[in-house]
Amino acid sequence: MADNGEVNDPAAFRALLSAEGHDLLAELQDHDPAQELALATRLRRTYAPGLVSAALAQARLRQRAAAKFGADAARMFFTPNGVEQATRTSVAAYRAQEFKALGVRTLADLCCGIGGDAIALARAGISVLAVDRDPLTCEVARANAEALGLAELIEVREADVTEVDTSAYDAVFVDPARRGGRGRIFDPEAYSPPLSWAVEAARKAPHAALKIAPGVPHEAVPDDAYAEWISDSGDVKEAVLWFGTRPGTFGATLLPSGVSLRSARATMLPDPEPRPVGRFLYEPDGAVIRAHLVAEVAQQVGGALIDPMIAYVTSDARHATPYATAYEITDQLPFNIKKLKALLREREVGILTVKKRGSAVEPEELRKKMKLQGRNSATVFLTRVAGAPTMLVGHPAPAPDDQPSAS
Repeated sequence: MADNGEVNDPAAFRALLSAEGHDLLAELQDHDPAQELALATRLRRTYAPGLVSAALAQARLRQRAAAKFGADAARMFFTPNGVEQATRTSVAAYRAQEFKALGVRTLADLCCGIGGDAIALARAGISVLAVDRDPLTCEVARANAEALGLAELIEVREADVTEVDTSAYDAVFVDPARRGGRGRIFDPEAYSPPLSWAVEAARKAPHAALKIAPGVPHEAVPDDAYAEWISDSGDVKEAVLWFGTRPGTFGATLLPSGVSLRSARATMLPDPEPRPVGRFLYEPDGAVIRAHLVAEVAQQVGGALIDPMIAYVTSDARHATPYATAYEITDQLPFNIKKLKALLREREVGILTVKKRGSAVEPEELRKKMKLQGRNSATVFLTRVAGAPTMLVGHPAPAPDDQPSAS
């Protein structure tokens, strides 16, 4: 089995770019990791042991990367950190189109990593200078540009991003390193480079975007920035500070639809007063919650919160909104496992979806205790209502006829 050292060895990586390395990677494209030991033994009869180890490690990374890069992963090259930190293709493509809509034709991609964002930008027709200080990362980024036929639009440069002159470019994109030897870095000034440097670099360009952790506090967002939280299929993927467009605005963008909910900082709605649980419960998308736009969703559906500290919205009517998932609530119980178990048995529930917000109970543990049997399905929300631990039981609500327009 290859380890991360073999994956991160520049000489081993260069060997993968040879004709022999290309043939070996092609042979490993659909390999079964469970059969890797026997496969490695067979391959070492034909190829050098070091090349086999490096290729097996790369093949595993390609399989991991498929979740982010889809079919492209089978042709691309990766490092362990590169797979972990690279932008998902759907998010990178969305951002590239935003840059294109701003009229950007040339862009400096600082801290480019393995080139995921540079690839999306080049596919949008933007000429990219991709900069990273790590030699191997730069080699991987070049190899990816070549493998995907984008080398003419992507120039990869090994350099300290703080020393790169970006004045000739229409836009700057900065993706600082947010991981260290001990895992995720939560202090923006501990990013590499620090967020303060990235903000100043952004302000020097006509347009710019800075990728930051989704948990960034709102008070850390500069007044001249547009702060956008992006989710993909319901999962929050990242936050971005945009400069040169929509200053003083907070927004949530939901992929794959691409709808965006935005509000100026000065006109964001206060949270509505909580009210008793009505017929419908709305679960706002995570990007909406991070952007503090739950009140805007509540206004759309004529609803209110179920608790001052819980981001669930309740309403007596079903309204369409792309920014929240609606459920019809059939039962409201004080937190009591025995009563819930009896209710589910009475309803013949065999499939249970457990969601929680404001509860310490683990969904999988609760599901095991229910000993489900039956042909029906249900959703239970473990939450608080007016400060009290509560169980809400229901099911996804059918879409209504009214369809609001996305902003």
